Amino acid sequence: MKTTQYLFAGFGGQGILFAGKFLAYQGLNDGKNVSWLPSYGPEMRGGTASCSVIISDIPVGSPIVSNPDVLIAMNLPSLDKYESTVAPGGTIFVDSTLISRKVTRTDVTVHYIPATQMASDNKTPTLANMIIMGKVLAESGTFEDEEKVLAALQKVISAKRADMLDVNLGALRLGKDYQG
Repeated sequence: MKTTQYLFAGFGGQGILFAGKFLAYQGLNDGKNVSWLPSYGPEMRGGTASCSVIISDIPVGSPIVSNPDVLIAMNLPSLDKYESTVAPGGTIFVDSTLISRKVTRTDVTVHYIPATQMASDNKTPTLANMIIMGKVLAESGTFEDEEKVLAALQKVISAKRADMLDVNLGALRLGKDYQG
């Protein structure tokens, strides 16, 4: 039995909730039990945003994530706030374009991905979230089946935005292939 708790955190407009929903659908496609709990400040765009996702082999009893196994920090206030809550032995993914400081903990694995810079360089400035997601999926070993990844994308990208499917898949691949 395996349960993994994820916490996505950043500011509104970074696609935090979208990335969490994508991961939740990825878990559903793998036949797992899933919980997705969004949270955002009253300001929406520019305010705080976070999202808890639990993927488990057993039913999820509560959607609350207090000590995530995986933290995806998209800005410095999020890293400052949640770094200490990550379970020992957990993993932290940092958007190193927006966060210049290093993680101080020594009992976690850390991946620094310049996702915002990579998104800008690839003329997809709104897809830093999916670049980091590509790295998260690669590190967790759930990117092997690209058909399942595509199926999850099709669930979160609306029909009127279907033109963004390949662009999002490209961003996921960038993150998957990032060696840093």
